Amino acid sequence: MSFEKKIISTNKAPAAVGTYSQGVEFNNTFYFSGQIGLVPETMNLREGFEEQLEQILKNIDALLEECSLTRENIIKTSIFLTDLGEFPKVNKAYENYFSKPYPARSCVEVPALPKGAQIEIEVIAAK
Repeated sequence: MSFEKKIISTNKAPAAVGTYSQGVEFNNTFYFSGQIGLVPETMNLREGFEEQLEQILKNIDALLEECSLTRENIIKTSIFLTDLGEFPKVNKAYENYFSKPYPARSCVEVPALPKGAQIEIEVIAAK
């Protein structure tokens, strides 16, 4: 068995702001790097929690599309918030973004995120 991974890259989602790839595919499992509310065309962070959350979900959709995947392929999300009090807004967005059955999820509060973001979401998807 050989170790073969495929690097995922698209200009429809924000470019990496460090030494990482937008995503990696291995054995039909897709590991996407965490997304913050950066607009791909400008690499500027959107203002406000809900605006950042909306942009993150758009960025995730772009990454999924690049891999011929849909939201239904997402099996796990990890959410990082600088204020856990914003969690109800995440649940509301999930109701609109996902259909039942929902993917597995974890959520933690962190002291800071890159570029001053208020939220970051990473996803794992599978075929």
